[in-house]
Amino acid sequence: MTTIRAIRGMNDILPEESVAWQYLESAIAAVLDSYGYGEIRLPIVEQTALFRRSIGEVTDIVEKEMYSFDDRNGESLTLRPEGTAGCVRAAIQNSLLGVPQRLWYSGPMFRYERPQKGRQRQFHQVGAEAFGIATPDIDAELILLSARLWRLLGVADHVQLQINSIGSSGARQAYRTALVDYLTGHREALDEDSQRRLQSNPLRILDSKHPGTREILADAPVLTDYLDAESRADFARLGELLQAASVPYVVNPQLVRGLDYYNKTVFEWVTDKLGAQGTICAGGRYDGLVEQLGGKPTPGVGFALGKERLVLLLEALAVAPPVPAAADIYVVNAGTAAEVAAVAALETLRDALPALRIVQHTGGGSFRSQLKKADKSGARWALIWGEDEVASGTVTVKSLREQGPQESMVVADLPNYLAQHSAP
Repeated sequence: MTTIRAIRGMNDILPEESVAWQYLESAIAAVLDSYGYGEIRLPIVEQTALFRRSIGEVTDIVEKEMYSFDDRNGESLTLRPEGTAGCVRAAIQNSLLGVPQRLWYSGPMFRYERPQKGRQRQFHQVGAEAFGIATPDIDAELILLSARLWRLLGVADHVQLQINSIGSSGARQAYRTALVDYLTGHREALDEDSQRRLQSNPLRILDSKHPGTREILADAPVLTDYLDAESRADFARLGELLQAASVPYVVNPQLVRGLDYYNKTVFEWVTDKLGAQGTICAGGRYDGLVEQLGGKPTPGVGFALGKERLVLLLEALAVAPPVPAAADIYVVNAGTAAEVAAVAALETLRDALPALRIVQHTGGGSFRSQLKKADKSGARWALIWGEDEVASGTVTVKSLREQGPQESMVVADLPNYLAQHSAP
């Protein structure tokens, strides 16, 4: 019989790997909470039209990467490829936009791409979104929030903030015309993807990694030369706020982001520790998206960070937490009466010391084989119940990591003994 395996690009996260994920997720949640962002939990499946209207019909995501299907009623549904559109949909549907809102969410996203390190078909993101605030101080807040997270995680010295302004829709249209005119004169020298995008989505050519295309782009028109006055003023103000908070940044005039809904400020945090997949967090302003999806005109700005890439960065810098032992205590019990006595005592012990990880041996086996398993478990102590312990109402405590004699005590004294000896 053929063994069933996970779908390519959709990976299991094993217990020894989950430690770093839990560490990362708890740090992210703590920072977002400290800035006043409330968690919203969003569906994984949305109507396909939501992403076509928000992301854009001619983006790679909509054209090639979405997991879409018809349900039994013939409605086209899609596994979410990103979180912002769903968050906007939820905010409109649940009437959250009458006052400024700060929201965050976390979970899996799905894109049909070629799997590689740091880029999977099922990947995990955390997103933060702020609605109803038009001024650049909220852009700065999101960047400062993410900078604080990098410091907390110990990666701040290995990431760089890149910012740009892509201006209003009118400014981008004027720039688009100038860019297309320039690139059309070099069409034959562009890579195949860039030639395809020349008429459909020319700003995405600025993201090309193809060496020949990069050479052509070096002399291309620059978007900042086409910015409207309001975008220029907001971008200058953002720079002032970041400088006041001592957050260094680089202005990257070719940073445009890949989704159609962005306007004005866009930003990315990048690292050189992960090879080609160097972007760990990216976002920007999307002031027209709420109205585009049926809501009242409402400014918005947000970012998304990739959990997989952050975990890889923690590992590359050796700042991920060590994998803990499977248990603090391994319980050995010889005989039916001993097993009954152990079960009763252990539930009381868990009530008294809920932070202790206690594994009780199951499945039978000799006393000797149980002690071997206790040692292999990595536990600090073995608690032993046998015939003598049952008869006397005691338990034997054996240290598995330090030299010293076994200690026997009445069961009632066990929580106090372990509490005293558990202190670092």
